[in-house]
Amino acid sequence: MCAAGKYNIIYADPPWNFKVWGAKGMGRGPEKHYPTQSIGSLKKMNIPAIADENCILLMWATFPCLEQALQLGATWGFTYKTVAFTWIKRNKSGNGIFMGLGYYTRANAEIVLLFTKGKPLKRIAKNVSQVLESGRGRHSEKPSEIRRRIDRLFGPVPRIELFARTARGCDDSYEGWDLFGNEAHRSIELPE
Repeated sequence: MCAAGKYNIIYADPPWNFKVWGAKGMGRGPEKHYPTQSIGSLKKMNIPAIADENCILLMWATFPCLEQALQLGATWGFTYKTVAFTWIKRNKSGNGIFMGLGYYTRANAEIVLLFTKGKPLKRIAKNVSQVLESGRGRHSEKPSEIRRRIDRLFGPVPRIELFARTARGCDDSYEGWDLFGNEAHRSIELPE
């Protein structure tokens, strides 16, 4: 493992610990697929040590964890600005919108929140769309197109993906990215 440096872009998909309402929901939650972390545990991570003085944090959030995501970004030293991306999930077949779970309405979208620290990074491309409509992969697997859009938006600055779960050797969308995660092919070590 290599030690982390300083990054201008931190792209995170926290393993949110999501409280379900009943025993039936336990078999459908993320714990079935990977270890989750409490908000307290996530807040204790020393992310400020790897954030450059001018840095963007792009964080995946599901709507039930939106408040936690905003708190986490602030705890790590960032200021919330906007929603950078909205992923509309299509069925695995590619036909039709995915019908997910939900206690009130059926979820079929996730968002990437954008936070800043210091001066804003220069935006290289001005034609990067906020909405992505694409198919689902494995549980919690995010579309690699989002990483490509981040690259187009800000260029080849030092960048890391936290909680990477899909680091395949043949996926060129990871080129130029450091990775951290228990399922990442070449995970770096974060400072204590």
